[in-house]
Amino acid sequence: MPTFPDGAERNTLTEGCRRCPKLAESRTCISWGNGPLDADLVVVGEAPAEGDPDAEHWQGGNLTGMAYTSRRSGRKIRQVLADAGYGHDDCYYTNAVKCHPPGNRDPTDAELANCRPYLVEEVEAVEPTAVVTTGKHATKTVLALDDVVLDSFLDSVLDPRRSEALGVPVVPLLHPSYQEVWLSRLGYDRKTYVDAITDAVAGVGDT
Repeated sequence: MPTFPDGAERNTLTEGCRRCPKLAESRTCISWGNGPLDADLVVVGEAPAEGDPDAEHWQGGNLTGMAYTSRRSGRKIRQVLADAGYGHDDCYYTNAVKCHPPGNRDPTDAELANCRPYLVEEVEAVEPTAVVTTGKHATKTVLALDDVVLDSFLDSVLDPRRSEALGVPVVPLLHPSYQEVWLSRLGYDRKTYVDAITDAVAGVGDT
């Protein structure tokens, strides 16, 4: 079981953002980034899910106020990265969009753009070795900082590229909720996928 973050690890950038009125209305709370501000990796998810109030700890970012704290996605990505050599003290977790989209829909382009300055602020504060994006929307919003359009997300998985805007390499990963769907189609099982993450992140010094 991966370590659940302490509330003190939440990096609150503002108390009541309302840049996206529909998200402000639908959220229970803003899901801020969490983890050490000297982490090796900034891990970017897509958006907080609605959450599970019956869970003991892993209720999800919409209820905990911390990114990647759901039983399904949060625990899974934290364990995958820990198995790849990047544990609780090595990762800062955040989202491309900090609020729960109504109906658990995908975030819009405008919502991603509205939240992008927060993401830049977080990366600049942490100064990581790499940014790890999980899923299409997280990858799309990070690449947009360099005016790069994502043609095929699956083709980008585990293919590091440098973000000039952030000054660090970006390593796209599968979103943990859909990991099992795509692993075999990309030619991986869990072990080889974890090994590939280790290799990709270790190799970003050359990116």
